Amino acid sequence: MSFASDTKSEMLTLKADKCCKLAELSALLRMNGEINLSSEGLRIEFHTTNIQIARKVISSTKELYRIEVDIMSKKQMKLKKNDIYLVIIRNKASEIINELGLMNNTDNYQEAIESTLIVKECCKRSYLRGAFLASGSINSPKSSSYHLEIHSGDEIHALALQELMTYFYLNSKVIKKKRGYITYIKESEKIADFLRVTGAINALFEFEDERIKRDFVNSITRVINMEIANQNKTLDAANKQLRSISVLENMVDTTKLPKSMREAIILRKKFPESSLNEMSDMSEEVIRKRVSKSALNHRYRNINDLAQQILDDLNE
Repeated sequence: MSFASDTKSEMLTLKADKCCKLAELSALLRMNGEINLSSEGLRIEFHTTNIQIARKVISSTKELYRIEVDIMSKKQMKLKKNDIYLVIIRNKASEIINELGLMNNTDNYQEAIESTLIVKECCKRSYLRGAFLASGSINSPKSSSYHLEIHSGDEIHALALQELMTYFYLNSKVIKKKRGYITYIKESEKIADFLRVTGAINALFEFEDERIKRDFVNSITRVINMEIANQNKTLDAANKQLRSISVLENMVDTTKLPKSMREAIILRKKFPESSLNEMSDMSEEVIRKRVSKSALNHRYRNINDLAQQILDDLNE
């Protein structure tokens, strides 16, 4: 199973008070349901490809309203697509619609969240959980990017979800897509907070564990890249110094150079790939006195300048 499926499976097992169950059921029916009027009367139809979510809608409806509901399944025409499960609520449909705020005066689905259902903080959490169960997705924490989103059919509801997330400082955004609107979170810390807010603690632990592993690997990679860059920089500088030393040895009498330059030449030829710090540490052993890194840097700069001056004079 995917991380998103595991997360939803965990959310479906959470216990809640009646007020929270109402908020959660409202989100589920609001986002994945339809209200139809037939010769048999008013009815609510909820559709999903997840049998566990279908069972959740059935159990919550039965518990809250003491009624029986029907469930049907049908194959999708496209290959490799999951079956669609259809939950049909006939009894007390009008009462459920009114209490859960599913329809406005124009007989269409409500374009905002019923405010009486999300007065308490726990109910706000439950509504977000129901919305995620209905049409949410989350990338695996092992993937190259972090992303959590909830799809809404209309902009007003997407913005209402964003407002709910803002209550919990989740820093979500809304974007328009071809088939509706997406309320999404990109920051890994905020996605972790969403899992905590909606009660998916096991998913949170898994997410954080993978995130820590990824951050650790990324930190190690940055350190290695930095070390490689520093090593390449050291080798480039050393090669330039060796070329300058070669120019001096071929063009001048190095015995007449200042003692400081001669010492620097001895150290560089002795340690052709070492850094200035390393040569400073080994200078006492080689030339019987310690030369600081800054002093070595100054001496090699003079050697490079002198070699360049000689080459410039030859080219004139």
